[in-house]
Order: sequence, then C-alpha cells, then structure tokens
Amino acid sequence: MIRAKVRLLPLFLGAGLAACSSAGHYPSLAVRPVERATPVTPDADAPPAPLPPASADLTTRIDGLLAAARQADGQFAARRAAAERAVSAAGSARSGDAWLTAQAAVSALQASRDPAIAALGELDTMYADARDAAPVEESPSARSIGAAREQVQTLVAAQDDAIARLDGRLGN
Repeated sequence: MIRAKVRLLPLFLGAGLAACSSAGHYPSLAVRPVERATPVTPDADAPPAPLPPASADLTTRIDGLLAAARQADGQFAARRAAAERAVSAAGSARSGDAWLTAQAAVSALQASRDPAIAALGELDTMYADARDAAPVEESPSARSIGAAREQVQTLVAAQDDAIARLDGRLGN
C-alpha cells in the first residue's frame, strides 16, 4: 500500500507543478514611461542649507539640567568634608561605630550626587536623539547638548574619583 503511494507521488507532484505554470497574460518588465523621467537631483555646487540654531526650549532645558548638576555638585562638596572626617575617624578598622558612621557619610555623599547623574542621563538621551536626527558637526542642537554633557561628565567624574578614594580608605 505504501509502495503504491510512493509510486504515485511523482505523478501528483508533476500535475501540481503544471497547474502553477498555466499560460496567461503577465505584465511587461520593460521600462515604463514614468521610469524614463529624468530624476530631480539637487545642484551639486550649491552649499547645503544651514540647520537652524538650537531652539529656545532646548536651550532652557539644557540650562536647567546644567543648573541641577551644579546644585548637586554643591551639595556633594558640602557633604564631602563630613565624609572625609568620618572616614579618617574610622581609620583602618572594618567594624565598629566609627566605621558605620563613615559608611553612612559616604552613602549620603553618593546620594547627594543623584541629581547630577540624572541630568547626565537626560543629556545622554537628548544627545543621542539629536545625533540621530543629524550628524553632530551639522547640528547646532547636538553641539549644544554635547557641550553641556561634557561639563556634567566632568563633574560626575570628579565625584566618582572622590567616592572611590573614600571607599578605598574604608577598605571597600
């Protein structure tokens, strides 16, 4: 029974393929009149139109993020002295009240920089969006955002270094 089905299989496959190739009218693949039209190309000698400057809304947003980062840096600087004193008081001991106080001071120092890190994250997102819209060298928005981003990155990097030194002194 199975052998009979296997013998008839090529016959059925051939009949099925023949049905797919029935004669009929197909569209021509020749070039159509609309495809013969001359494409409109920009003048190669004309300079590209300059992009508009960064909008006032964008400038205000960047200024707000820079202000938040600077305020966070001020709070970081105010808490840094207390954290350094607490770490010095803890010495090399990895236990005890002085060590716990130093850990809490370093944690408060880290928390004081959260607005600066949030501002940097927002600037990173804005920069990526502006860069996707146009190349950085052509986009005033991307350049403005990039300059602000570098300023905030500098603040955050200095804060990272200070926290790393304090953590190192605590043995973390």
